[in-house]
Amino acid sequence: MHGEYKVPGGKLVVVDLDVADGALANVRISGDFFLEPDEALFRMTAALEGLAEHSSANEITAALDAVVLPTDTLFGLTTRGVAIAVRRALGKALDWSDIDFEVIHGPAIDPMLNVVMDETLVEDVAAGRRKPFMRIWEWNAPQVVIGSFQSYSNEIDEDGIKKHGIVVSRRVTGGGAMFMEPGNCVTYSLVIPTGLVDGLSFEESYPFLDEWCMESLEKVGVKAFYIPLNDISSEKGKIGGAAQKRFANGYMVHHVTMAYDIDTVKMLETLRIGKEKLKDKGTRSAIKRVDPMKSQTGMAREDIIEVFLDHFRAKYNATPGEITETDIATAKERARTKFSTPEWVKRLP
Repeated sequence: MHGEYKVPGGKLVVVDLDVADGALANVRISGDFFLEPDEALFRMTAALEGLAEHSSANEITAALDAVVLPTDTLFGLTTRGVAIAVRRALGKALDWSDIDFEVIHGPAIDPMLNVVMDETLVEDVAAGRRKPFMRIWEWNAPQVVIGSFQSYSNEIDEDGIKKHGIVVSRRVTGGGAMFMEPGNCVTYSLVIPTGLVDGLSFEESYPFLDEWCMESLEKVGVKAFYIPLNDISSEKGKIGGAAQKRFANGYMVHHVTMAYDIDTVKMLETLRIGKEKLKDKGTRSAIKRVDPMKSQTGMAREDIIEVFLDHFRAKYNATPGEITETDIATAKERARTKFSTPEWVKRLP
């Protein structure tokens, strides 16, 4: 059995093993990492021998941590990374190459429906009706999307919403509010089996799932990086943020919104951005909180999106997918019964 895992910002770790009588046997750890002294590798290998094949990533990590000494030097290697490689070798965790992806762009639809499809399309993937995918949103009207656990009255300025005719929706994921007009940001949803992030903490899963996005940003001239937990930033300021929802059906949605060209005056008229958030982000004014991609790339939004689509297709061998009329009809019905109702939108007043 063979498993591989590349530590984000680190090196590749490879684990080969057998299973005998429900336990790990003949374990071999290899890779292009650095480890001193050599003996540490033998201690780590011995710690894995005999572990139950159903051991969790946390249990495997704990067994390795118990034999790694304070004087050992692990460079490009972590005990958590070894544990994930073990889980992949056992078939308990997935690699990107194990997933047959589709890549979808658009269509431009009612803004509420994009939010709804972060639930309905996950159900379709879990039921085998469509493949896992990366979908870049398009929408035909302005909206403000608040996080699942945000207070409506704390986030939304009703006068501004009415003035600008903006739809307010509540998504299934946590995180903060998003001000979205057609063409002012780039948003994508990634729907995957949770096995892809098996063994990763929530904090670790964000940069792991968005590695391809960071590479795409670099291609368009933006040197981006993560600020834990879920902010994507650059040398010139914040670009956007990510959020996740893990469902009981074994699948999850991970989505990202990045500012392209934000009307900050309108944003401030519709969102209540609290002083504590501004202080936490270390900014002097709300207008400076989000640094649009347009100013850093000089590229049209459509051209940036094309780079993202091409890079995802090439990196993960993804094939073209589409949103069907049935998908839209299902989303409209779910919007009618749940997402457009005051009970959902204002579930936290």
